Amino acid sequence: MRIWLFLAALCGGFGVLLGAFAAHGLAGRLDARLLGIFDTGARYQMVHALAMGLAALAMRGGARSRARMAAIAFLVGIVLFSGSLYLLALTGALKLALLTPLGGLAFVTGWGFLAAAAFKLPSD
Repeated sequence: MRIWLFLAALCGGFGVLLGAFAAHGLAGRLDARLLGIFDTGARYQMVHALAMGLAALAMRGGARSRARMAAIAFLVGIVLFSGSLYLLALTGALKLALLTPLGGLAFVTGWGFLAAAAFKLPSD
């Protein structure tokens, strides 16, 4: 649980840094469309870093394995979805956009695992 919470915090922190980089370092260098692509990557990274943190906190009891799978899926999604958007915006390599939907699928899978984990947690 600690490792996944640490990774979530790291992804969140880097999401803030990348968002600030886009706003201040790339604003004059990229056109509005590419800047928007980069910003989308940063936004999805932040949301799913928080989701990974939720999954980490759910890693207990019968929910442990499903919550771990959710955290893994969120991390894979950040790398594939956000990473491909960052690289697409910075390099213009359109082939990288082929990875973006796979990252989106990983995000959806993570949410499914997190929902399944919720039913394994003790009810209050």
